[in-house]
Amino acid sequence: MRNETYDIVVIGSGIAGLSYAIRCADFAKVLIVTKGNIGESNTMYAQGGIAAVLDDKDSIENHISDTLTAGDNHCNKDCVRLLAENAKDAILYLEQLSVNFNKTDNGTFDLHREGGHSHARIVHHADATGKEVESALVNVVKNNTNITIYENYFAIDLLVKENKCYGALIFKSDSEEFLQVNAKVTMLASGGLGQVFLQNTNPDVATGDGFAMAYRAGAEMEDMEFVQFHPTTLFARKGRTFLITEALRGFGAILKNSKGETFMENVHPLSSLAPRDIVSRAIIQEMNKDNSEFVYLDATKLDRESLEKHFPNIFERCLLEGLDISKDMIPVVPAAHYMCGGIKTDLHARSSIENLYACGECAATGVHGANRLASNSLLEGIVFAKQAANDTQQKIQETFTSAIFGNLEYKTPEVNCEECKQEVGALKRYLQAQMWRNCGIVRTESKLTYCFEELDELQEKTEKDLCENGFSIATMELLNMVTCSKLIVEAALKRTESKGCHYRAD
Repeated sequence: MRNETYDIVVIGSGIAGLSYAIRCADFAKVLIVTKGNIGESNTMYAQGGIAAVLDDKDSIENHISDTLTAGDNHCNKDCVRLLAENAKDAILYLEQLSVNFNKTDNGTFDLHREGGHSHARIVHHADATGKEVESALVNVVKNNTNITIYENYFAIDLLVKENKCYGALIFKSDSEEFLQVNAKVTMLASGGLGQVFLQNTNPDVATGDGFAMAYRAGAEMEDMEFVQFHPTTLFARKGRTFLITEALRGFGAILKNSKGETFMENVHPLSSLAPRDIVSRAIIQEMNKDNSEFVYLDATKLDRESLEKHFPNIFERCLLEGLDISKDMIPVVPAAHYMCGGIKTDLHARSSIENLYACGECAATGVHGANRLASNSLLEGIVFAKQAANDTQQKIQETFTSAIFGNLEYKTPEVNCEECKQEVGALKRYLQAQMWRNCGIVRTESKLTYCFEELDELQEKTEKDLCENGFSIATMELLNMVTCSKLIVEAALKRTESKGCHYRAD
């Protein structure tokens, strides 16, 4: 098996991984490993924006308070304060990297308001902020001579010995080659796990690989029961789920049931702008009450020109579905969107395994608590990437030998990328359906117990297939999805109380 050595290996290419790599490239040689193309990540699909206090009428204390309230007071207060206090600098840093945020006519940031926020503080690029940020960061890393990019490489496992991480074992999909990457520091910035649910807003690559690798390596996991469901995704019987940003409600759009009646004013003082967990449950309740497949988001009272200007992507996508949102109400349903928990980390993004950092959605910093406040996720990625980079600069000075895994006894199986693809696909869909049905927005002990038993059987079958039929990325992804699903269900069973986006009907 081929060996390569770098100062730092970064697994993942969203806002957390890329910004960390950019900062670390000032003092180290960095390898970025991404399972797809460099720009394919959850960051790319983030619509709303980045929360930051930039208005004199707002305050950092307000941002902290809103975050703690949305998180159902389950947040790490030190991490929340760190996040809010560094938000402005994060925005300015992104501007230095050529991220173009919307401005008003007088040159100030055009600030949106989203659910759970007491003030307008969302910095954005129309309704495609993530795409703008990702594109700018990708451009920077591609032009940095200290950064090497391996696209279409699948990270299989971390190289861990005596609770120290020395890199990762990766697989090159087009040449079917295993590669041992030795590194002084490893950063997991592998994104989310939304693909474990049938209805989700995540790209196909979000199969929870980083969570599963860290768990297998012995890293501490935290708050895995807290999966956030976004209240408003476009209901479409055919085609991919499409996110309808919270900013549209902040702009004045109102939720209505299938009869065209408003309902959120009876649920929460913030009405349609209540925190996501509350809105998602209210929508499900209305759907069950009316036996309907969706509710409506009504933007028909808003000016067409303003809608096209502020939400061009949503406007265009809805037109493709035959909807003119200035005239037609938008059918919407909740979908799995974001994992609030993950690999337990500290203020410096350090995991419980030495030399292993985690940042972005795969990390549990404690910022989001039991439910993430809108537009805090991109912010978390950029702020904690800086924390990790500063800490890494000290760590990188320590002695290191790549020979510790020189004679790695990792049994690389025969590669069989075509075999059993159809069966693996069917098993993935079965897992997704089980998680959506039994571990979704509303949970009970009986449903969770049944789901865990089904997952146990699925794990046994998947591990057997890996051994008997040879390695394939599809099978490895399925194993990672099963691992993540079991962690979610197990945590959901242990927490018998309802808290944040974890709702126990029993």
